[in-house]
Amino acid sequence: MSSPFDPLRAQLLGAAEALAGGPATLPEILTGMVDDVEHALREPLEIFPVCHHSPASALAMVRRLREKQPKVIYLELCEDLAPLLTELRNCRLPVALQAFAAELEGFPAESAPLSVIAPITESSAEYQAISYALETPGVELVLVDRSTDHVFQWQPGARPEHAGGAPEDDLHGDAVGVEIGDLRPRFAELEEHLLHHGRVRHWSEWWDQYVEQPLAHADHDTYRQVMVLIGSLFRRLAPHDSARWESDEDRERYMWTRIRGHLAATGADPADCLYVCGAFHAASRLPEVGSAPGTPSFEISPRTGTTWLYGLIPSSHSAIEAQFGLAPGSVSIAAATWQKQLSRTRLKPFELAGQKGGRNSKKRALPPPVAAKPTADELTGYLSGPPALDGLDEEELRGWCVDIVRLARRNGYLASTADAIAVFETSVLLAGMRGRVRPTPYDFADAAVTCIEKDVVPGRRDVRRLCEILLGGDRIGQVGYDALPPLARDVFDRLAPLGLNLEQRTIQRALLDLTARPELAACSQLLWMLRYLLPDHAVRPIMGSRRLGERHFQESWDLDLGRHQRSIIELGYEGVTLEQVLEQRLRRVAWGPAATAAVALKAVEDSLLFLASPRLTDELGARAVELLAAERTVDEAPVVLRRVRRLLGHYRSTASGLPAWCGRFVTEGYAHYCTLLPTAFVDDQTGVRQVGAMLGFLFSMESLALSLGCDRTQLELAVRQSHPETPAKIALLWAAHHQLGSLPLTGLRTRVDDLLGNPLVVPTVPQYVSGFVQALEPVPRLAPFVVEILSKAFGRLPDPVLLPWLPTLITTLRDQAAELVPVLTREAGRTFPATLDALDAWIPPWRARRAPESPSAVASPGAGPAAAFLAEHPTAGEAVAALLGCPGQWPAPAPAEPSSPATAAAGLLAAFPESATAVEALIGRD
Repeated sequence: MSSPFDPLRAQLLGAAEALAGGPATLPEILTGMVDDVEHALREPLEIFPVCHHSPASALAMVRRLREKQPKVIYLELCEDLAPLLTELRNCRLPVALQAFAAELEGFPAESAPLSVIAPITESSAEYQAISYALETPGVELVLVDRSTDHVFQWQPGARPEHAGGAPEDDLHGDAVGVEIGDLRPRFAELEEHLLHHGRVRHWSEWWDQYVEQPLAHADHDTYRQVMVLIGSLFRRLAPHDSARWESDEDRERYMWTRIRGHLAATGADPADCLYVCGAFHAASRLPEVGSAPGTPSFEISPRTGTTWLYGLIPSSHSAIEAQFGLAPGSVSIAAATWQKQLSRTRLKPFELAGQKGGRNSKKRALPPPVAAKPTADELTGYLSGPPALDGLDEEELRGWCVDIVRLARRNGYLASTADAIAVFETSVLLAGMRGRVRPTPYDFADAAVTCIEKDVVPGRRDVRRLCEILLGGDRIGQVGYDALPPLARDVFDRLAPLGLNLEQRTIQRALLDLTARPELAACSQLLWMLRYLLPDHAVRPIMGSRRLGERHFQESWDLDLGRHQRSIIELGYEGVTLEQVLEQRLRRVAWGPAATAAVALKAVEDSLLFLASPRLTDELGARAVELLAAERTVDEAPVVLRRVRRLLGHYRSTASGLPAWCGRFVTEGYAHYCTLLPTAFVDDQTGVRQVGAMLGFLFSMESLALSLGCDRTQLELAVRQSHPETPAKIALLWAAHHQLGSLPLTGLRTRVDDLLGNPLVVPTVPQYVSGFVQALEPVPRLAPFVVEILSKAFGRLPDPVLLPWLPTLITTLRDQAAELVPVLTREAGRTFPATLDALDAWIPPWRARRAPESPSAVASPGAGPAAAFLAEHPTAGEAVAALLGCPGQWPAPAPAEPSSPATAAAGLLAAFPESATAVEALIGRD
């Protein structure tokens, strides 16, 4: 039986024979492409091949829908996204359909959360099909692509290869993109060949030049055959042994199985149906592809137990480009091309009633459908004829040149009329060098960069970015109020008293005077919760803070909720209210696999700040006690100490007092750190900061722990059993002995003096000093002694030891003990003189205390009221001597004087004049 494509097939075989030196598979590829086109056209159910976000595909779709007026449209889109399509009426395009899952069942837990998005733009064929189906009575729209659950089931790993291509600040984040018509060569050498011979830099420019522009005015048969031919070429040259190829074939089997199931269930006539899919899938020759009743079916695996949540999120041209690897500005250029072609052809597109940002024109009745024409060969004429070249549109190009110069001047460039003329001529020159009569937007952008952008970019935007703005800009969509989830609507309703339009995509300043308008306290509480849950730039406090024990009467906020709609919408997937989401997150943090006692204490503090839920706070506190008891390291001891101190201070200032979990945390921490203290002192992996924090917890919580039943002996034994070897930890241990009373300050001073006087130990003195600085955490009353040690170290250490140590001391204080620096600074201010003049006569207080008194300065022991008192009461003198710790050690009397208790007391007074003065004051004798 003859075929209309036989002449084309014969021509291609002749071309293959002429290229005898080519690959042996060339005839098979060339004729196979024609066979694929003929196979797709023979299918009773019309296949409409498209390319994602292609104006040519959208124009062809509008024409075909008006001609055929199908009763059923099968669309290549995740079948479980169908309920979202009606909500597109409440949005401003571009937006994206999203499926989201935070709690997984049947997928690896580390891959959570999972997200799938399908962006929709006005200039896309799928939006035209959706609008036609939803606005035309009696038309059914059926989504036939694999479900969101199967998208991840069929991926080779927990995450697909293209899942993480988008930047983090992109509107789509790291969601998996689902598109109709992923039409791009998967054979790298082929794409490189096309770009080289097409004289273009990237694939988007090649597609616009050689596919979009020629097909913009093509009839339906030509468009359909050319798109299937391109899909067949890319399909035959793609690697067949990759996981992506297997996934694509499974998708095709899945979609056709759903189509046959729907036809059998509804009895629809395939002649009244239209199947919209990517051109790559339109050229499929699998046995399971086709609408015939006897076609083999594909067994679809069941979904996992994962619960998927669905919604709409705002999208943008740049987000779509980043998601699918398109050239920057290509989607904006496509949108501009779409509008231009609509104006030229006077074609009326389909749109949803009430669409935000749409034309909102009156709905017109569709003309009678056009009868189908016999299949004819349109490829031969299209491939053999010369391309239809558009002439130079001087008015359009001149407008671009004038506008780019104006925009460049606004952004700091020294551009002039001469630059506009240069851009015009360079655009024409570049187009001619690349084989084009009419400059494309890409030629114009290259010319503008060449002529305007010199050596330095004066502002935030370069010239290429200005060209993107000029040619269409980065249009950003918006989800309407009615399409938002309940949580997002609740947020906007509760912030209504602020009197701001929170849907605007600009930063707005909110001023809250809580004294004059106490009803704004609820808004303040909500804003602080949003601050906790949303990215930093969405809600930012300018004046005011939220800490335990603080209360502000005036607050100032910068709100940018319009540009962070996606974040608010995704909060709606986690709960109905913001309080519910916050409670779930706090529980997830406290009971997560990475939870520690410090993390749980942070959750306790956050619950006090943002949620008035004593039950939740008690549960989180009990969880902190459990985590502390289970920990075997003390790496987070500084954080634990800081947070528990803050919480104890807060509870002590409230009328309710300490809750039960706080007492258990203190007693558990006291026993826990006492047990781990000897090991931490000798463990090289445990730093000085951590050991100091342990001692700080034990000493600062000691009185509370003892009142709750702890035993101080446990702490004393832990300190005695500690035998550190590093100098810094030895200094910490000395400070601990001093705090326990077993090492007086004079003993500490003696040991430090011995260190400074020993030449063999001098190089390690800086480490001892660092340990004493860290000792201020557990023993803050050592601040004067630490200042004394630092002064002695700076004065006595040799320069080869002192100078290398100073940077280390500074960085250590900054990184590990920043809160201790003000303590040392205040103590140094009290110790050292305030002026330079007083510095010469200044004597360090530690030297003044230890300097012996001159004998001439001691009063005569035989005179004065104290001597007379001792002479009258010798027994009292002996009692005072015993009280002072000197019994039986009276100084020997002079030979000429008789020995008596009074004489012994006089000698005692000579040795201890300060004690005599104190006794005189005690008994009231002057």
